[in-house]
Amino acid sequence: MDIHKAARELSALSFDTGQFQSDLADMVVVPSESQDAAASEHLQNYVDRCIVPRLTQMGFACEFLENLKPEGAPFLLAERIEAADLPTVLSYGHGDVVSGHSDQWAKGLSPFTLVDKDDRFYGRGSADNKGQHLINLMALSSLLKVQGKLGFNFKLLFEMGEEIGSPGLKEICQTHKIRLSADVFIASDGPRISPDTPTIFTGTRGGINFDLVVNLRDGAHHSGNFGGLLADPAQILAHALAVITDVRGQIKVPEWRPDSLKPEIRAVLAALQPIDAGFPLDAEWGEVSLTMAERVFGWNSFAVLAMKSGNPTAPVNAISGYAKASCQLRFVVGTDPGDIVPALRRHLDIHGFSQVEVVQAEGNSFPATRLELNHPWLSFVIASIEKTYGATPDLLPNLGGSLPNDCFAEVLGLPTIWIPHSYAGCCQHAPNEHMLKPLARQALLCMTGLFADIALAGAKFELIEESK
Repeated sequence: MDIHKAARELSALSFDTGQFQSDLADMVVVPSESQDAAASEHLQNYVDRCIVPRLTQMGFACEFLENLKPEGAPFLLAERIEAADLPTVLSYGHGDVVSGHSDQWAKGLSPFTLVDKDDRFYGRGSADNKGQHLINLMALSSLLKVQGKLGFNFKLLFEMGEEIGSPGLKEICQTHKIRLSADVFIASDGPRISPDTPTIFTGTRGGINFDLVVNLRDGAHHSGNFGGLLADPAQILAHALAVITDVRGQIKVPEWRPDSLKPEIRAVLAALQPIDAGFPLDAEWGEVSLTMAERVFGWNSFAVLAMKSGNPTAPVNAISGYAKASCQLRFVVGTDPGDIVPALRRHLDIHGFSQVEVVQAEGNSFPATRLELNHPWLSFVIASIEKTYGATPDLLPNLGGSLPNDCFAEVLGLPTIWIPHSYAGCCQHAPNEHMLKPLARQALLCMTGLFADIALAGAKFELIEESK
């Protein structure tokens, strides 16, 4: 029997007969909003109702691991160990979602009811991350049904706090490092470059948030009586921001300009098709010497997330004494994370902005990670998806955004491979979040093929190219 073909046919049948849609609807209906402190029972309910029964039926042993961070939700570790000499895959998923904001969705749509419309599955979590881990679990199930086994060992670490920064995840990986040992990490989150083509990325850009604060005096003072006599903190802050980047957003802090955009990285990025965001991108923004792909996947980017001085919703004729900008730097491997804030401090001082305070936010920074592009597991996954899809998938050295990939790449020391099942226009974290149906079906077949190929490689783990 051709295991690869049989498993893919079963996955296709599961999707085409509505099983995938039915299962996703059961997941979306649970309002697992981790940003809502009152939703803790829904977080546990999602794991108990949607994850544990499915895994138990598939022969996994499930155990909750205590979260050492009091603000975090419990972690689930599910294991199916078939033989010591077989390769072991560690995977990951999260069932929590951002706030639903039900009043902002289009007519006929609701965050916690799955709606099938215009070749899309609408619902909160359909793209991030319920639909994505459902695809992977359904692919595993198809392989199990076809041959009665996986043909490799599989471990799944599942959490319900990713949308609030994954509190406790690093500690879980440190505490249970031996239990979480594996040959490779394979999981799904984030968007593809193009909806039509599978994407693989091996790490993420790092992210660090900080505030720039100008606090000159208590209270505000009449702009007519004191204009020209009192320094304006908003103007000072605006000029300080102008020395961080130029008029098109090019970074001017020397230490923030990475040296890791090597020829091999540029070659991989040059092979990518144009980024399909579903809306126009600003080609004249960012580092002028770089391509658009290099700017987001191979370079650092600075953003002002919010600014405030005075009362923006009801301005009065007064000079405020206070101004603040909430800022963020997304950074690639090769940038020293410990020097990001000190480098900014030095840069502001050199330009005469000693009165601008830099306050680093607590608990929301992510290190940058990236796998060597010649790693054998990466070659294996690329070849497998190429075989199922019929063409070469898009390869990114790292995602432009941030994920807690350092927990798996650095703490556990695993080669990390992410295969996202969404796309940039999915409205992730926004009203009208959705998953494209054609994308989901294609992703299900690709993941089924990948798991079948790992099973066929077996204990010897010969590369696909060598086993043909």
